[in-house]
Amino acid sequence: MKFTKLSLVAALLAGSSVFAIDNIKVSGDANVFYSTTDAKAGFAAVTDKDDLFGKDNSAADIGLNFNISADLAKNDIVTLSAGAGYTILTTLGLENNFVSNVWGSAHTATVNSGSNYASAIGGAKVENASWMNELWVAATVGNTTAKLGRMALDTPIAFTETWTIEKNTFEAAVLINQDIPNTTLVGAYVGNSNGTNAGSINFSETTILGDSAGLAVGGVVNANGEFATLGKSGAYAIAAINNSFKPLTAQAWYYNLPNYAKAYWLQADLACEKVPGLMLGAQYTSGKVGEGDNSGTYAVMAGYEMKDVATVKVAYSQTSDKGALHGQNIVGSGQSKLYTEAWWNYGYVTATDTTAYNVTVEGAAAGADLGLYYTYADQDKGAGPSDMTEVTLTAGKSFGPLDATLAYVYTDLGKTGGVDADATNTVQAYLTVNF
Repeated sequence: MKFTKLSLVAALLAGSSVFAIDNIKVSGDANVFYSTTDAKAGFAAVTDKDDLFGKDNSAADIGLNFNISADLAKNDIVTLSAGAGYTILTTLGLENNFVSNVWGSAHTATVNSGSNYASAIGGAKVENASWMNELWVAATVGNTTAKLGRMALDTPIAFTETWTIEKNTFEAAVLINQDIPNTTLVGAYVGNSNGTNAGSINFSETTILGDSAGLAVGGVVNANGEFATLGKSGAYAIAAINNSFKPLTAQAWYYNLPNYAKAYWLQADLACEKVPGLMLGAQYTSGKVGEGDNSGTYAVMAGYEMKDVATVKVAYSQTSDKGALHGQNIVGSGQSKLYTEAWWNYGYVTATDTTAYNVTVEGAAAGADLGLYYTYADQDKGAGPSDMTEVTLTAGKSFGPLDATLAYVYTDLGKTGGVDADATNTVQAYLTVNF
């Protein structure tokens, strides 16, 4: 897709007489996501149907993302840049027609009679949502960059999730310095987030659906994309990332949410030179919420990349039997960056007192990208949701600007409350047009 006119934000930037606007980049994507399951609980635990592809067991959404960045000033001393992003989330009227559920929790929904979701099946009015997901300025002087505003973040336990049709972002000030050879130093203050549990973080929760009628299957954003204070008074983070020994990348992160929680994350990833393709990794994270117990979680990974054939990884993790911080994202769905994280069912490998295993195989055949993902989470004391087994198969292919992916997810939650849960099947389709 080519733009014949500048977007509104670009026009506003170009209209400034103070800066010489240069290197304007406009991009975006349009997404159509669909998911259906034969789970009798459906998406909101109110229907006893197990009808794969049935309306009440299916969800769909359409998302549009527009992004722009530009250099506002550039000379021998400083480079000043800015960026903005906007998201539109709409069902195009699919609810109560083709599906009864949506993907994103940024939607609000009106239930026709009372607040009982049972009456919403085939009867909820879902509103469209739109919000500014990014709006930032950045200045680079020498090897130091300062970035201020609304932005995506990629840190171990406070990060933007990109697996669903909406993305959670943050209002933050970030400072990055690379004066020390082979070392990146990071300092950040994160004040707000539009992640679904920002402002009311409960680290015992594992899945947050967000919207008022419980219609969302992949919710990570507050209603209408609204931002709230992270924790009680924001969060501070400092980090050092080093690869002085070229095959090894080591990183250490420390987080402080004043009067609320503290956590740190250590990780080392090695690409073996003597055995090309061999990958090894180790992670450890610990934290404490208020006056609660300290937690501890560790994970290890070994993998091998056969160039132009396939990449295979195996991983193991263990969470402690105390504490509530086990590596999950502090806002969003509860997804984690642990090597053992599941493809679809988040919150299980990071539950208290859980042993988890993961096998990932990715490769290509007949021009398609193929993936096989196996995750098993075993809860020793049943402190969280339940045991979980997940097997996912994916196949994806690009057709010019169009990316298409099909996924099949088999889920067995074992026993919940002493009762065996039926295994379920989920089928999903992802279509993305990049421009």
